[in-house]
Amino acid sequence: MVGVLLQEAAGVSGRGLASDNGPASKRARQGGMEPVYICAAVRTPLGAFLGGLAPLAATDLGAAAIRAAVQRAGVPPEAVGEVYMGNVCSANLGQAPARQAALKAGLPLEVDCTTVNKVCSSGLKAIMLGAQSIMVGNHSIVVAGGMESMSNIPYYAPSVRGGVRLGHAQLVDGMLHDGLWDAFHDIHMGECAEMCAERLGIGREAQDEHAISSVERARAAVAAGLVDWEIAPLEVPGKGGAVALVKEDEAISKMNVDKLRKLKPFFRPQGGTITAVVLASASAVRQYRLPVLGRILGFGDAAVDPRDFPTAPTVAVPKALEHAGLSSGQVDYWEVNEAFSVVDLANRQLLGLDPDRVNVFGGAVAIGHPIGASGTRLVVTLLNVLRCKGGRLGVAAICNGGGGASAMVLERTEALEE
Repeated sequence: MVGVLLQEAAGVSGRGLASDNGPASKRARQGGMEPVYICAAVRTPLGAFLGGLAPLAATDLGAAAIRAAVQRAGVPPEAVGEVYMGNVCSANLGQAPARQAALKAGLPLEVDCTTVNKVCSSGLKAIMLGAQSIMVGNHSIVVAGGMESMSNIPYYAPSVRGGVRLGHAQLVDGMLHDGLWDAFHDIHMGECAEMCAERLGIGREAQDEHAISSVERARAAVAAGLVDWEIAPLEVPGKGGAVALVKEDEAISKMNVDKLRKLKPFFRPQGGTITAVVLASASAVRQYRLPVLGRILGFGDAAVDPRDFPTAPTVAVPKALEHAGLSSGQVDYWEVNEAFSVVDLANRQLLGLDPDRVNVFGGAVAIGHPIGASGTRLVVTLLNVLRCKGGRLGVAAICNGGGGASAMVLERTEALEE
């Protein structure tokens, strides 16, 4: 799950970061829109499917992320005006999942909440919607992100509603049906990935090497302590009232690299995750004395044939860069979601990206892809990579079922300019 806090820059004109004179900032000011700053970024560990985080519902994960984000930013809960939370498989969560997460996190009853479903792009789209709410002055502080517990997605019994009169009744896997199945061509998302691999000539060996590289990068980042900055430890209830404190991603340690080449292709669903970032305007940063990690420069969405969803980021990324007034050559680091290895490989190939600057701390192949949360997880990791590597500009991009994609351009900064 991912949570994000945002604040507007009410009454601020021509003041902000050293780069506030860029094309995107000029357009924003000329259009009367305020820049949005990132003031905190956190995520919980990612759990394996039916693993250590399985006892927690998506809304519990969401609440933990929101709570951690607000605390890290030092923002009073009563100052939050709106919440956007991505969530794909909401069955059995109860009414208004975003609202549940917000209230469980201790936000006031007056907070308006919206649940966002753009499949895998849900978490990133939630940030976009929150940023837009701030840019046009609807709210001064917004929490946004995504939450998913794929371990807890139920099976459906569709024939029971009308009554099973005779014979067998079928159960439908909610995770597969609502999360991992192309509704337009009636095929698994993995089949779409296979089509992409065939079309671009990306073979099994290249995908195996990519997967191994992703795991090795993720393990190296963990061993060096670079991932600690992202993670807010999570308390998980156990048997007999015992509580376990989970601090690390679960799948990395369980991955057997030697067996990867022997595995049949499959999509690895995860148990759940939480991530949170805090965005704010210059005036809000000053008012609440908030830390500053970066700023959103631009974003964009795209849509292609549903079967071509793996390469949809190649359309969304240019839109986001144009919105930011930048070119791809100016970007220091990239985060591209690894729904499958071929997704990252294809987008690297088509966008002409340097592999050494993409997913440098590993990606979803290594740590997991809880679909409603991954978009915001990319943003948190990208901010961490920019911080650790000394980069200034980064792009996060993610494809989604139905042939869509979303992308966002970020700038790392630690202070406002008077």
